[in-house]
Amino acid sequence: MRQDESSPPTSIWAAIFSGRMLVSFLMGFACGLPLLLTISVLQAWMKDEGIDLTVIGLMALVGLPYTVKFIWAPILDRFTPPFLGRRRGWLLIAQLALMLAIAGLGMSSPQKAPWLLAFAAFLVTFFSATQDIVVDAYRREDLRDEELGLGSSLYVNGYRIGMLLASGGGLIMADHMSFRMVYLIMAVCLLPGVVTTLLAPEPEVPEGTPQTLMEAVYKPLVDYFTRPGAIIMLAFILMYKIGDTMASTMSTPFYLDIGFTKTQIGTVVKLFGFWATIFGGLIGGIAMLRIGINRALWVFGVLQALSTAGFAVLAYFGASVTLLAGVIAFENLSSGMGTAAFVAFMASITNKRFTATQYAVLSGFMGAPRVFASAATGFMATHMGWIAFFVFCALIALPGMLLLYKFAPWRQATSGVTPSSLEV
Repeated sequence: MRQDESSPPTSIWAAIFSGRMLVSFLMGFACGLPLLLTISVLQAWMKDEGIDLTVIGLMALVGLPYTVKFIWAPILDRFTPPFLGRRRGWLLIAQLALMLAIAGLGMSSPQKAPWLLAFAAFLVTFFSATQDIVVDAYRREDLRDEELGLGSSLYVNGYRIGMLLASGGGLIMADHMSFRMVYLIMAVCLLPGVVTTLLAPEPEVPEGTPQTLMEAVYKPLVDYFTRPGAIIMLAFILMYKIGDTMASTMSTPFYLDIGFTKTQIGTVVKLFGFWATIFGGLIGGIAMLRIGINRALWVFGVLQALSTAGFAVLAYFGASVTLLAGVIAFENLSSGMGTAAFVAFMASITNKRFTATQYAVLSGFMGAPRVFASAATGFMATHMGWIAFFVFCALIALPGMLLLYKFAPWRQATSGVTPSSLEV
């Protein structure tokens, strides 16, 4: 599946259909599949079983491993299993354990043993988060710098398709078979990820990798925080997509509040919007081959802010299906492009000696707005009104955009950002 390192693809089509890109896509699919099995699918199962809503809400706590995965990421940087290498060895372990955990979750009973169900769900999120750690590290180490943009976009698209199969497909199947069977089928659906792990090449281990567990814990942090502007870089990671995230948190209540039906939301926002996001991610990846990660962050960041302001336009004119389709197409296309560029940027600034740990820390910061900034969006929308709320979400993107002057200058070469390029 590997091309010669010294001969980059000669065309965009050669780049898209290279073995590296196929691996990125399939690994993204394997990472996206488990996510909603412990959220929407599990919630539907528990609701069907008559479980109290309070208990269903508390089950969200099983997702904690996704937030704190940086805690055990150093172990994956430091130790190498006795088979397949440092990345593929850990990946195979995580995937096989994840398949067993998903099957075990399906064999549990929400009514008879809710705590056993919660433990099985926790194991699913733990091994899923572990798979995420290794795949993120693998992608950074396997792809050349100029391939990170396209590879990241294909990873994100594969991730979304895996989520769609688990949530949409899982819920549809649950109308025709037991949830136990649904979970067993989903466990089997991880087999393409296992096959990809077995057939994919193992990235080269760079010089200077940690020799002790203590080094694996502190060296990645020392390497990052001794860079000039490291703290401001974290602020940029927090702020680049914060407006987009805050707006999407309140999107469904907004649609319902201004008069759209659930059928219209499901058809236009969920189905049409999903494919618009997939298409946007692909466009973003191809564009980054041409203009590089830095310029993509500028262009896609502006488009994200404008698309968020589109919701304010929709709030002003009201429940027009045609306008909704236009706003959703623009927002999901720009969001798909922005996410692809942002993921590629974070990968590009990690040091390959400690990829797993550094990327786990950075991605944790990337996900923080989903928890903290989004928590206040209901209060803000209630007191500001929809138009002012979405205008605010568009404007709050400006501080993150201004930081691009420091971390992703437009004039820089189009090959993207590397750790050394952060020095000032």
